[in-house]
Amino acid sequence: MIFKSMFTPIKIGPITVPNRFVVSPMGNNFANTDGSMSDKSLAYYSARACGGFGLITFEATVVDKKAKGGIRKPCLYDDSTIESFKRVIDACHEAGAKISIQLQHAGAEGNAKAAGYPLKAASAIPAAVGRDIPIAMTNKEIYELIEIYGDAAVRAKKAGADAVEVHCAHGYLVSSFISPRTNKRVDEFGGCFQNRMRLSRLIIENILKKVGHSMAIICRINSSDEMDGGLDVHDSAAVAAYLEECGADAINVSRAIHLHDEYMWAPTLVHGGFNAELVTEIKKAVNIPVIAVGRFTEPYYAELLVREGRCDLVAFGRQSLADPETPNKAAAGRLDELSPCIACLQGCVCNMYQGKPITCLVNPLLGREAELKKADTSKKVVVVGGGVGGMLAAWISANRGHDVTLFEATDTLGGQMRLAAYPPGKGDITNLIRSYITKCKKYGVKVRLNTKVTPELITEEKPDAVVLATGATPLILPIPGINESGLIHAVNLLDGKDSCGKNVLVVGGGMVGCEVADFLAELGHDVTVIELRDEVGADVISEHRKFLMKDFDKYKIRTVTGAKVAKFFKGGVSYTLADNNEYKLEGFDSVVLAMGSRNYDPLSEEVKKVIKETYVVGDATRARRAIDATREALDVALKI
Repeated sequence: MIFKSMFTPIKIGPITVPNRFVVSPMGNNFANTDGSMSDKSLAYYSARACGGFGLITFEATVVDKKAKGGIRKPCLYDDSTIESFKRVIDACHEAGAKISIQLQHAGAEGNAKAAGYPLKAASAIPAAVGRDIPIAMTNKEIYELIEIYGDAAVRAKKAGADAVEVHCAHGYLVSSFISPRTNKRVDEFGGCFQNRMRLSRLIIENILKKVGHSMAIICRINSSDEMDGGLDVHDSAAVAAYLEECGADAINVSRAIHLHDEYMWAPTLVHGGFNAELVTEIKKAVNIPVIAVGRFTEPYYAELLVREGRCDLVAFGRQSLADPETPNKAAAGRLDELSPCIACLQGCVCNMYQGKPITCLVNPLLGREAELKKADTSKKVVVVGGGVGGMLAAWISANRGHDVTLFEATDTLGGQMRLAAYPPGKGDITNLIRSYITKCKKYGVKVRLNTKVTPELITEEKPDAVVLATGATPLILPIPGINESGLIHAVNLLDGKDSCGKNVLVVGGGMVGCEVADFLAELGHDVTVIELRDEVGADVISEHRKFLMKDFDKYKIRTVTGAKVAKFFKGGVSYTLADNNEYKLEGFDSVVLAMGSRNYDPLSEEVKKVIKETYVVGDATRARRAIDATREALDVALKI
């Protein structure tokens, strides 16, 4: 497919954006604690500008010092941070990108501890259980805030921004006024549609009063709140049309409030472009450009949406984290090199919530772009293990100028990550593995499959440095009968080496066990899961777990929790509960073991005796997540 539409310029108010690729405003915790943009912010945004994105939206930027939602949020509530924004904007402009700054007051979704002030919102309704109850804003405070938004826009203009984006989505302050679910006011800011829209109208008017039409004004709205009593797409179409009448130059269409953030940052099994129908409905209501959001990775469907007139620009949020070069690779026909976002949420969303700098399983260079430099001295490097950690260590090392050979004991690269692609909705993971293989080829990594490495082989190779990424093996606890009962290991089942009967017991209800159960149930097996903890899937990220548990209900997967397995026997297990009584699960055609993994490191002790520069990474150190493997692999590859 030729991406003709995606590379067509478009006007948004007074500015012309060179193409239709947009970087979403994503919290990254790269800013300094004083609200200024940091060196990391500069490296992060300039990398995406150099990667070809036409419009880059800086993450939610605080307009009111009393509403700072996190300690590392960028701020424009006084003049002290303008120069730091300008430095980043100038670098992006030099690469050809246009810059929009999202202006935000977090409202009920804020962080009172970080801000040092109580939360404020349209009405005294908390964002979720356990969250602070916000104080309903007074009219005086509302009119002060309107001025504050305009003043922030002036500072954005002084910093050189091309546009500002008023955040009217996701349950934040302006959103809390728009939605009848969270606006219970009976003054001029509550009740009818026009009153609930009054705050957003007055903010836009104040910005126009202070900066005129010298900047574009974009409004980010929800296509749907995804909550009973909240906005649905019909309401949102009217909201978009009203904002156009107020002077908005474009509409950025997102989705949901944080109670349903699986629709804000959809997990792996949600298909790319899943918001398209809602965006199309809103596009019909306006004549100004509409930006679509919705887990876009490869730009094929994005091209169709723009070509068909169903939206005008497409935001590649997490995909821009995974690969800042996405537009350039699309333009050059190099999408086989694209590092795809697999929507794992492990490094971006999890870190954002914890106040840590975000990272990425696929692209651990995120936020560390400036660290990738050529090595001072080229070395001969041996990497043992062809999982994602080993492959990343190999291609990064080769990219830095080293002579790299990668050894893999089997006939296929990918390690356990390859098997992670087999459960329902996880197919995108194969795209990640393939992209790493492509990078190994691009940078000249020599790959030797079906080669079991020994200390003698490494001695023969005479490397300067060795990276051991030998992974993990199934955890087999010393439980009576575990070796004699004829059970099946989950990895062998997913790899097609073993098959199951109709009625299956899965022992272990963590992420792997639950996904294996889902995999089998989809194929028509009757599945039961037994788990030591009080709930299954306790280690699964919440957005993923919501969909996983829907499948458990859909396929009627039975669960036994709080159960300690005491013995394995053919066709079942015995177990104890909190009452210390022993029970049995029996009569199964197959028993699948998914109790975890343990590190596999048969080489480091001997190799370190002959190769001083020897590193052990990933599961070979301790069985954990893939994001730990790629991060450690990067650390080592940058050190060699």
